[in-house]
Amino acid sequence: MKYSIGIDLGTTNSVVSYVELGGDDAQSVQDEPVTGLLEIAQLTSAGNVEKKKQLPSFLYLPHESEITEAETVLPWGTQTSKITGVLARELGAKTPIRLVSSAKSWLSHGGVDRKSNFLPLNSPEDVSTVSPLQASIDYLAHLKSAWNNEFPEDSFDEQEVIITIPASFDPAARDLTAEAARAIGVRHLTLLEEPQAAVYSWVKSMGDNWRDQVSVGDVILVVDIGGGTTDLSLVAVTEDEGNLILNRIAVGDHILLGGDNMDLALAYQVRAKLAKEGKNLQPWQVQALTHGCRSAKEKMLIDTTLEAVPLVVPSRGSKLLGATLRSELTRAEVEQTLVNGFFPEATIDEHPVEKPRAALTQIGLPYAQDAGITRHIAGFLSKQAGAADSLGFDSQDEFIKPAAILFNGGTLKAPVLANRLLSIVNGWLAEAGADNARLLDGADLDLAVAKGAAYFGFVKKGGGVRIRGGLASAYYIGVESSMPAVPGMEAPVEALCLAPFGMEEGTEAEVSDLEFGLIVGQPVRFKFFGSTVRRDDVSGTLLDFWSPEELEELPEIQANLTADNRKEGEVVPVRLAAKVTEIGTLMVEAISRDDDQRWQVEFDVRD
Repeated sequence: MKYSIGIDLGTTNSVVSYVELGGDDAQSVQDEPVTGLLEIAQLTSAGNVEKKKQLPSFLYLPHESEITEAETVLPWGTQTSKITGVLARELGAKTPIRLVSSAKSWLSHGGVDRKSNFLPLNSPEDVSTVSPLQASIDYLAHLKSAWNNEFPEDSFDEQEVIITIPASFDPAARDLTAEAARAIGVRHLTLLEEPQAAVYSWVKSMGDNWRDQVSVGDVILVVDIGGGTTDLSLVAVTEDEGNLILNRIAVGDHILLGGDNMDLALAYQVRAKLAKEGKNLQPWQVQALTHGCRSAKEKMLIDTTLEAVPLVVPSRGSKLLGATLRSELTRAEVEQTLVNGFFPEATIDEHPVEKPRAALTQIGLPYAQDAGITRHIAGFLSKQAGAADSLGFDSQDEFIKPAAILFNGGTLKAPVLANRLLSIVNGWLAEAGADNARLLDGADLDLAVAKGAAYFGFVKKGGGVRIRGGLASAYYIGVESSMPAVPGMEAPVEALCLAPFGMEEGTEAEVSDLEFGLIVGQPVRFKFFGSTVRRDDVSGTLLDFWSPEELEELPEIQANLTADNRKEGEVVPVRLAAKVTEIGTLMVEAISRDDDQRWQVEFDVRD
């Protein structure tokens, strides 16, 4: 393996960075690695190919007569049935019913079959569809082809590949990401949490100076606001034999709240403006307008001299040009909508508001009900007040108080948003009598995750500083209690800790000496739970009671375990073991007491 390839497989954009690993001798590991960013060849208009730093994570499914083969030629082939990148985004803005977006968010949605073809959502029958898994495979396949085109002597399949995922991804979403990578031929795969990748990028950009910006006892709050999610993590700074050590001590819940929500908010604001002019939009036009607002927002975040960006809303019919609606999005509208709507003034005691939901709802992504990112951060810091206790830090009763903040994600490139968020957090600290948190900067917020992922490959080989982490949650399996039947009451379920918080990748543990009955030869259900706050439980801890804030039920697994020489439905006495694979997925093993036969259950999507 000559290179470590870091891939930020983003909701809105994907990025590829690389680090040259050098040889196997110790000296080559100690040297500063050669790094680079892959310029990704992609279609930017029909018949036109350009190289860009980012590949927009969009997949367009054109009508067979919409675009010709000659107009979709890439250096390695053609894209006729599926188009990825800039051209996909542009075509989808005009015809959103053929556009696949937010595939990464769907990949983490446990309420749907993520291997089923249903994207674009609610598309007409004449539009072909793909699964969230397949869309992820298509993005990775494009990145692989772009790499092989630039590095024909160093095959993508032979390199160390690190793909980043949200820290809050559950085991099923992690496993699906790994499955997508395996589908394109990746042989040497590591999954890395995005906030950790951002920290690695910051360490790399600072060089040896990173040690001058943090001290033993500091807690770093990592705020990653991407296209589809807000990801929160805490990293503590400790010491080992005089050397500073970074420890990831907490991650937040999976919050579907990010740039997509902001684009939609801007679209509704423009729609209201058009409505005042007597111009009412149809739902499909609002979808197209949302894509236009995304482009306008990104332009204004990049170019601070732009005060307004024109918008064109497409129409259908013979009088296309005459019916096309025009408007604009101003900088004042963008900043007011994003600042007041997504970064409201809040106290540390104001947490996300959960509103009663309608009995019937359309199938869709489980977006956060509260758009106030500042309230989500307040809730996270309060929930994780004891996150650093095990490291010997002073107990922080009300909320954990970060000494430093690291931003990531394109949204926070806007100074008005970054300054607002920093000001609110420092207001909480001031009220608690703590020092202001200092901002750790120096990294490109769009590219940091991919760069940090590539650098992690160098760290794995023995260079640089490694962040200690392990599992971001403790995981439990449901054990049904044995009790007499009671009308209208299900048997109580206890939660057995399989893998404690922080369990390292590549390790395994005997859960306990307790024996359980495993039903074989018949369809069965496995219940699983996760917790980001129960840090003291060890493998084998059995809970008969917990509060809703402590454990979250994960998607159940349906299975039919082989009976082999046993009767169908036989209850086999077993003990349990758990293993965390090298890529961070969890495997449960049931071992027969009588003959050591083993049954394996992996976190996967439901059938």
